[in-house]
Amino acid sequence: MTGTEKLPLVVLISGSGSNLQAIIDAAQTDLPIDIRAVVSNQPEAFGLERARKAGVETRVLNHRAYPDRESYDQALGDLVESFQPRLVALAGFMRILTPKFVQRFQGRMLNIHPSLLPKYRGLHTHQRVLDAGDREHGASVHFVTEELDGGPLILQVRVPVYPDDDADTLAARVLTQEHIIYPTAIRWIAEGRVALDDGMVYKDGQRLNQPESLCYTADQAV
Repeated sequence: MTGTEKLPLVVLISGSGSNLQAIIDAAQTDLPIDIRAVVSNQPEAFGLERARKAGVETRVLNHRAYPDRESYDQALGDLVESFQPRLVALAGFMRILTPKFVQRFQGRMLNIHPSLLPKYRGLHTHQRVLDAGDREHGASVHFVTEELDGGPLILQVRVPVYPDDDADTLAARVLTQEHIIYPTAIRWIAEGRVALDDGMVYKDGQRLNQPESLCYTADQAV
């Protein structure tokens, strides 16, 4: 892309959309993206209101109106493609995508997950960290593949686990950092600095043997 061209992006959500808001806020300052649409499978998702307030086009595609995952994902893929995105960002999209959908957007779909992948794939990561007695937790941005939360990693942030934490306090600490690393990873892609090639992540022309890492500081935990 040229220095003035913006990366066309579609964001998929299911809920409150706090990571969506972080992306919107960054786009309204200096993140070189054009959010073409926000799509939700949940008609009542608060993230849709966030998008509308920002003047971003919204669509609802309710999965309950489809007989199976395959037919829903076909319709969802067609809807996403109609906005001609070069990147699709999953931001709390609570659907397991079919292999066909993932293949359709291979190399141009991101997800953010609240754990230090490959640890704690799936749900309830904060409580699982506490149950395991871990001293650190975090979040990861990765390319999406057919393996749930198993795609090539781009960027992670580590946060401390404190003795008096419960799942809610730990989740809140991680979420503040998600709002930093997701726009950062999207920026790298928009600026042409990060790409997926043959299943490997490259940044600035160099293969990443491990994900990039941003440092957590208490000043970021607002």
